Amino acid sequence: MEKKLKSDLPETDKKMNGNKKLFLVLGLLLALGLLSLFFAAILSGTGLNGSSFNLGGKVALIRIEGEIGGSSSIFSSGVNPDSIISLIKKAEDDTEVRAVIFEINSPGGSPVATEEIANAIKGMKKPKICYIRDVGASGAYWIASSADRIFASRMSEVGSIGVIGSYVEFAGLMDRYNLTYRRLVSGKYKDMGSPLKEMTPEEQDLVQTQLDYVHSYFIDTIAANRNLSRSKVEELATGEVFFGARAKELGLIDDFGGKEEAKKYLEAKFNTTLEISEMKPEKTFMDLFSEVSSQQSYSMGRGIGDSLTNPKVGAQGVTVRT
Repeated sequence: MEKKLKSDLPETDKKMNGNKKLFLVLGLLLALGLLSLFFAAILSGTGLNGSSFNLGGKVALIRIEGEIGGSSSIFSSGVNPDSIISLIKKAEDDTEVRAVIFEINSPGGSPVATEEIANAIKGMKKPKICYIRDVGASGAYWIASSADRIFASRMSEVGSIGVIGSYVEFAGLMDRYNLTYRRLVSGKYKDMGSPLKEMTPEEQDLVQTQLDYVHSYFIDTIAANRNLSRSKVEELATGEVFFGARAKELGLIDDFGGKEEAKKYLEAKFNTTLEISEMKPEKTFMDLFSEVSSQQSYSMGRGIGDSLTNPKVGAQGVTVRT
C-alpha cells in the first residue's frame, strides 16, 4: 500500500493544524504580556490592589487633589477619603517611610470627608508636611492645618475660612410660566431648601443656625491646629482667600515653597538625604462608576457653579459649603 504524502492530506486538516499553532502562539503572547505586567507592577512598587506597598524612598508623597468627597470623572477629579486614609495607614505601617508629604490642590469638599482625612493626618506619629500648590482653600486648608508644617507658593490661594448655603430658587420663574410645585412631604422641614419653592423666614433662620455652627467649629479647629488665638482666626474667618504671601504674614502657613522645599526641610530634620516615592491608589472601572453615581448631601468649597447647575436637597435640605 502506498503511503500518503503530506501534500495529500485533506485541506481541512491543514487548516486545523494551522489554527492550533496560531492559538498556541497567541496564548503564549498573552501569558508573556500578563507576566510582564505583573513584574512591572512589582518593580514600580504597585500592589495588586493598586496602592503602593513597597516604597523605595524614605518619604511618602500623597496627593489630595480635587473636590474632597466629590465624584471623579474624565472631566474632574475627586478625593475619596477612604483611599487617602488607607494610604496614610500604609505609610504609617511601612518601616521604610520616615515622613509623609501631602500635596494639596483643592477648593474643599464634604465637611465629613474633610474631617476624616484631617483627623487621620493629625493622628499620625510620623512627621507630616503639607504643601499647597494652586489652591488650598476651605476644607483643603482645614486638612493642611492638621500637618506639622505648611508650605505654599507666594501665589497659592489659601484660607477661605467661611461657610455658604446660597442656592438658586426657581419659584419666581415657575410663577412666570404658570408651573406649580405640588408639595407632598411628611415633616415640616423635609423639603427645606428645595429650589422649586421660596424659603420661608423660619427656614432661613434654621439654615443660618446650621451655617453658624459649622463656621464656629471650623474656626475652633483652625485655631487649635495652627496654635492661634480664636479671636485671631475669627478676624480671618470672613471667607476671604489669601495669596500665600499674605497667608504667611497672617500665620496661616509656615514657609514658601513646594515639594522640594518640603523635602529639604525633612532632610535637615533627619540630617540625611531622602527620596520621595508617591503613594497613589489605582482606580478600577467600578471605582469610577461608583464615584460618578454617588451624591453628596453636603459639601464644602467655594460653592461656585454646582449650586447653579445641580442644586442638592439632602437630609437638611440646603447644601452647606465653606
